[in-house]
Amino acid sequence: MIRCDSSRHTCLTSAVITLGLFAAQVGTTAIRADDPAIAAALSRPILAPDQPLAEVQAFCTARVARLPRCATLAEWEAEAQRVRTAMLDQVIFRGAARDWRAAPLQVEWLETIPGGPGYTIQKLRYAALPGLWIPALLYVPDHLSGRVPVVLNVNGHDSQGKSAPYKQMRCINQARRGMLAMNVEWLGMGQLRGDNWLHYRANQLDLCGTSAVSVFYLAMQRGLDVLLAHPQADPSRVGMAGLSGGGWQTIFLSSLDERVTAANPVAGYSSFLTRAQFVSDLGDTEQTPSDMAAVADYTHLTALRAPRPTLLTFNSKDDCCFRADHALQPLLDATQPIFALYGQPQQLRWHVNDDPGTHNFLLDNRQQLYRLLLDAFFPNAPGSSTEIECEAEVKAAAELEVELPEENLDFHTLARQLAAGLPRTNAAGTANQRRQRLRELARYREETCQVEEAWHTNGETITILGQRLKIGDWSVPVVEFKPAEVQGTTLLIADGGRTTGAAEIARLLSEKQRVVAVDPFYFGESKISQRDFLYAMLVAGVGERPLGVQASQLAAVASWARSGDRAPALVAQGPRTSLIAQVAAACAPDRFAQVSTQDALGSLHQVIENNWSVDLFPELFCFGLLAEFDVPELLQLADPAR
Repeated sequence: MIRCDSSRHTCLTSAVITLGLFAAQVGTTAIRADDPAIAAALSRPILAPDQPLAEVQAFCTARVARLPRCATLAEWEAEAQRVRTAMLDQVIFRGAARDWRAAPLQVEWLETIPGGPGYTIQKLRYAALPGLWIPALLYVPDHLSGRVPVVLNVNGHDSQGKSAPYKQMRCINQARRGMLAMNVEWLGMGQLRGDNWLHYRANQLDLCGTSAVSVFYLAMQRGLDVLLAHPQADPSRVGMAGLSGGGWQTIFLSSLDERVTAANPVAGYSSFLTRAQFVSDLGDTEQTPSDMAAVADYTHLTALRAPRPTLLTFNSKDDCCFRADHALQPLLDATQPIFALYGQPQQLRWHVNDDPGTHNFLLDNRQQLYRLLLDAFFPNAPGSSTEIECEAEVKAAAELEVELPEENLDFHTLARQLAAGLPRTNAAGTANQRRQRLRELARYREETCQVEEAWHTNGETITILGQRLKIGDWSVPVVEFKPAEVQGTTLLIADGGRTTGAAEIARLLSEKQRVVAVDPFYFGESKISQRDFLYAMLVAGVGERPLGVQASQLAAVASWARSGDRAPALVAQGPRTSLIAQVAAACAPDRFAQVSTQDALGSLHQVIENNWSVDLFPELFCFGLLAEFDVPELLQLADPAR
């Protein structure tokens, strides 16, 4: 049986992680909510410093797909085809994205404005998917003759978007060298800035069973479609370049879309293995799509560039992410043998920028791009990679603004559309079949507990134990309160961690309950000390789910805490841990005598209605959960009689 009260939201607080394990004693017969012994026991650390960080790093590292060693070109090309297909079908185009992928190209050409010597700028907008329009600029050389090279220029996390001066200057230089240069806006930047474009809101699509990364991918791919549809575009000479998030876009699209012949990702990515150890490199929603790392690492994507001309640019003193000294070499080690299989090792280039060496696409890095494009597109023609002076031609953002539809979709409005009618009403099967499907969606695992260490003190009325349970790959801290007379066992979890549960523990002890306060993955003492939500996203990226990890831990603790044939009760305080409790009980109803939730969600639709983001509540965005389940069915499945 599950009991719920209100659905108001409770905020998460964090606990401080320090070294030590404890034993504490309560020696009074009166049990008060403000009893200092209870508070002291709850706040006393059990885990070693940064143990949750070390364990999540090891957990993710072990699950990242490795690039295979291929002895022949045929072996590699078979692997390359497998990876491309799996990335497109199993990671990017899931759910509604399959229909978006098949939608016809929509582009609207708008006004042309003067550029500078030798080129004009044509404004346009195109639909990344039906109802979501992207503003863009096409820099067109004067006096075009025949087919000419084209370059897709993307940008990263820069609020200036397509009007960023360093981006305008590289587009101008491409046009003045005879190339068609497209400058596309990125989601959440420039003209597409806004709260509903926050990248961490894109995970609302994941909850609905549609890959959030598909929107990012289609925004790039449709831009390339528009560029190559130009009557004078040369499909054999296609370039792509960008900084930071633009560097990520460049490697992501150019590896999977073989139309991109020359690519220059700048300070935009590193291997998932590198990211797990260097917290600066942990990527946002688009960089860490659910399940990607179980299919392919960024080493695979870099190798998929072979044998096309590729320049990897990193910065020596990068003050943001992907610093050269740790990001570059693992990519080269993985990729150079693949280019060698084609007999074209020279097509893989790399550059480390020292001036200024920070996170940039300034003069030195731009000139490296021009050299790549000249060598790839005009191999037998003389040309200089020195930048053509054009600072006076840089325009203000207002001059480059492209008119957009008033009702343009964004991540939140798109998620609301997807959520309508969910969960799907055609779900069928017995209760056990539905439980099995829930286990699959949540990546629930049957686990056992091993008590690694335990300390206790026997008081006159209560014994308190601090214990660390080894559950699979995780160490889960629990504090056990045992009165002299025990009439049952209750597990307690809370959004604020175990330190916030003193009042409930005192109440339960007064009812002669043995109480086990648990901090599952990501909560309380199990909270990750650095970039916590990015590691939670990486857990989903390697094919697992934070929600499944938490539910599996809770069910394992329930089995361990069982007294004879009496299953423990469970109390969850807060909307997040309430959902964990509901999923655990639905997956393993025989583990819990009853479940009581406080401030629980009445429906997963509230996640979208409240416009929540994955950085605040990572386990709520379990891929596809709302597409097939909602809270009312979870409550039904939690009944062991069903």
